[in-house]
Amino acid sequence: MIYPDDLNFAIENFKKIPGVGEKSAERQVLSILKLSEEEVTDFANSLINAKKRLHPCEICGNLTSNDICDICANEKRDKNLICILEDFKSLVAFEKSGNFTGTYHVLNGLISPIDDRGPEDINLASLLKRIENVDDCEIIIALKSSVEGEATTMFINKIVKNKNVKISRLPYGIPMGADIDYLDPISLDKALKDRKIISEE
Repeated sequence: MIYPDDLNFAIENFKKIPGVGEKSAERQVLSILKLSEEEVTDFANSLINAKKRLHPCEICGNLTSNDICDICANEKRDKNLICILEDFKSLVAFEKSGNFTGTYHVLNGLISPIDDRGPEDINLASLLKRIENVDDCEIIIALKSSVEGEATTMFINKIVKNKNVKISRLPYGIPMGADIDYLDPISLDKALKDRKIISEE
């Protein structure tokens, strides 16, 4: 079926979203067209506002509309316990489990030579600054078990080796290649409790 140009343009834009193919994009756009003009405007404005206002937290890299995210600003969180995550979605998964009382550090990517992404391309420099400002620090590496995840883990272990920091990681019981944000809260909570110290490896 040949759609009008405006509809085709909308479908092509929806296909830019990861995991959304031709058919799914068609369904989404056609569903939106059934909404009122006011609802469509609200929908579009919510995306525009999110894009304009949200940015990485100055401390941890979490998404926020302020300089510092709510988690870093929360005095009740343990600033000496830092969980290192690949992206914002993984952070949401941890927060849904409701049992982690430390803070986070969002890398916004993993080291991947194949994709020409090195240590300087992810949020590592601010991690070193954070470690220097706390005593008895433990970092929990919660990255997926992939080539990129392992490369990033080894690099982090290397750069903090002589900084008197305890390093632990979630156990290998997490399925190989699994994304943190797809794990259920119970599995994630158990993985946290079973984390392994890797500082002396």
